Amino acid sequence: MSHTPRISRRTALAVGGLAAAGLLAPAATGLFRRRQASVFIAKNQRYDGDLVTTIRAGLVAAGIDNRNLVGKRVLLKPNLVEPTRIIPHMTTHPAVVIAAAEVFRGWGALVTVGEGPGHVRDTEVALIESGVGEALAEAGLDFADLNYQRTAFRRNRGRFSKLKGLHLPESVVEADLVVSLPKMKTHHWVGATLSMKNLYGVIPGIKYGWPKNVLHHNGIPQTVADINATLPRLVGIVDGIECMEGDGPILGSPKPMGLIAVGTSLPALDATLARVMGLDPQRMEYLALASQRIGPIADERIAQHGENWRELVNPFAVLDEPHLQRLRALGGERVT
Repeated sequence: MSHTPRISRRTALAVGGLAAAGLLAPAATGLFRRRQASVFIAKNQRYDGDLVTTIRAGLVAAGIDNRNLVGKRVLLKPNLVEPTRIIPHMTTHPAVVIAAAEVFRGWGALVTVGEGPGHVRDTEVALIESGVGEALAEAGLDFADLNYQRTAFRRNRGRFSKLKGLHLPESVVEADLVVSLPKMKTHHWVGATLSMKNLYGVIPGIKYGWPKNVLHHNGIPQTVADINATLPRLVGIVDGIECMEGDGPILGSPKPMGLIAVGTSLPALDATLARVMGLDPQRMEYLALASQRIGPIADERIAQHGENWRELVNPFAVLDEPHLQRLRALGGERVT
């Protein structure tokens, strides 16, 4: 298994020269059929089930135009925050990663899997403990260590924090499409970590520290919104089969949900899943910020496909802290 995708001389020169000047253009257009925020949810999903069919259907329903993916560079970004084999509900399951890769490769895309774990400096350990490394080797997929790649500086298009720009790994800069593959979990600071928060992992540790302390010091909600506004085109595929509640994103308890959710608007996707979790997305600061310029979070502005989220609501337990309790929209157990 290769851990560093090969970079052409032409691309390297473009990254080095244009990025330094802040002139990098947005990623390729024409990948989405429609601009409307669409969210697809499938229930009764299993890791040993036909995830390829589910994810393919979800991407089409959410507006992906697979005809335009031939030859495009797709970066899949799972959540491998602090993996351990005894807590599999903390990280994205390998089966979801491989199924997503199979869908995009079936459409002719050039697929790489990349991650920059926020708590683990040795990414090889994260690959081993999560089981993702073995799965990638079997599938013949390249892995990009986003914590240690060369970087290019891009202007902060969000401007929610005071950061003037973001250093992004070359695999991210080169991607035509970045696919966030998070685990559906609670988060002890911001309420929930879903497709938007998962993209903290594209920010390189060699520039921002572990666990990405520069971002934390500039405000987690603000920098989450900044990253999502600055990255190339984004899609979210959420592993909501075996989730985490309580003291997430690391120390929480398993929460079986059996869901796969897909969206081409990450704020809309995360807002819908927050509602499923019994949380009010309007009160989640990074979602409220994102709704200003990135994508809608109001339910009436989101086209729902597959299952109706209202029939799936199963409130997640959250810590008994005031800043988390105020997020609860539909009730739910407290964790003391």
